[in-house]
Amino acid sequence: MLRLKPSAAPDGPGAPSASSLRNPPGSAGARSEVDRVYGEIFDAAMDRRLLPGAKLTEATLCTIFSCSRATVRTALSQLAHDKIVVIEPNRGATVWQATPKETRDVFAMRRALEYIVIDALVARADIAEALRPLYDMVEREQQAFESGDRISWIRLSNAFHVELARLADNQVLTDMLHSLCARTTLIIAFHDTPNDSACSYIEHREVLDLLARGDAAGAREAMGHHLLDCEQRMGETAGGTLDPWAAFSVKI
Repeated sequence: MLRLKPSAAPDGPGAPSASSLRNPPGSAGARSEVDRVYGEIFDAAMDRRLLPGAKLTEATLCTIFSCSRATVRTALSQLAHDKIVVIEPNRGATVWQATPKETRDVFAMRRALEYIVIDALVARADIAEALRPLYDMVEREQQAFESGDRISWIRLSNAFHVELARLADNQVLTDMLHSLCARTTLIIAFHDTPNDSACSYIEHREVLDLLARGDAAGAREAMGHHLLDCEQRMGETAGGTLDPWAAFSVKI
């Protein structure tokens, strides 16, 4: 039977999977089969085990996840709704691959929403105390990078922005930023080369320091520089293979 290849990082509070950020601990409702398939594909894409442009065939996914074609179709439909997958008539599903304009648009919206988060957080009287868990997360991000644990580092770097937004106590804002973070991850996965993003934890810590001091202008400038650096760092061509089944292993 085909089974999903486990990621190199544990799915826990140390390095939360991207799909777990959609439904944080305490969320109501049991996880359905569609949720399971959605989450596995989503996490494979966010961990860069499944690259943009990869074709996803229903029959193979049914075998991998030991589920019905209806379950796979529903999961792919939800992934398409969330702009993680593209479904085209007579061509099937592929992992979303951004055009140059989509890349510019996604980063522009990321900056706008991140600035809204910063302004909301600076207004909190208890901001220094509220940021303590984020400092711990940045510490784990640095440790993951320095130890060569790439998947944990990617997960923590992404989780930083979602958890920062969660502190603003606006679920709509958090959901929107989570979606844009996911699309940003796919953009970077297509263009980036391994090990050329070494300073994310340094920039994250700088943003936290400025927020803790109540320096909204400084925090906005630091966040803008951080995102612009991500956008400008991307190369012109993709690296790696687009084989969709690189994210999976075969077990008889």
